[in-house]
Amino acid sequence: MLLWLDQGDAALGEQARLAIERAWQSGGVAASAISFWEVAMLAERGRIRMRRSVIGWRASLLQAGVEEWPLDGEVSARAALYAELHGDPADRFILASAEASGATLLTADQRLLHWRGPVERLDARL
Repeated sequence: MLLWLDQGDAALGEQARLAIERAWQSGGVAASAISFWEVAMLAERGRIRMRRSVIGWRASLLQAGVEEWPLDGEVSARAALYAELHGDPADRFILASAEASGATLLTADQRLLHWRGPVERLDARL
């Protein structure tokens, strides 16, 4: 969702945009390390265009105050529990990162939005 925000993508809804801005002001914006890998893969495959390198983009986000959640043993173990929920391992890592951190997950993924689990979620399209 940080990519949508950075690129001014209309897919990012007004409620989501305001939630990000409020979180940014309070120092509460975070991204899983796997999210940067996903963006790099999309750019490498030509599915998205970046104004700068993904490495530079990541560095600027971190410098601006985005917290990067590492993929540690706890997150990895939690992600394995979601194999039935989602076929995309990266999305499972992102969900597990939000759960481990007690954070609200901003996503447009329908499977994650309709899941009845304990992680608070916000639809990025709203």
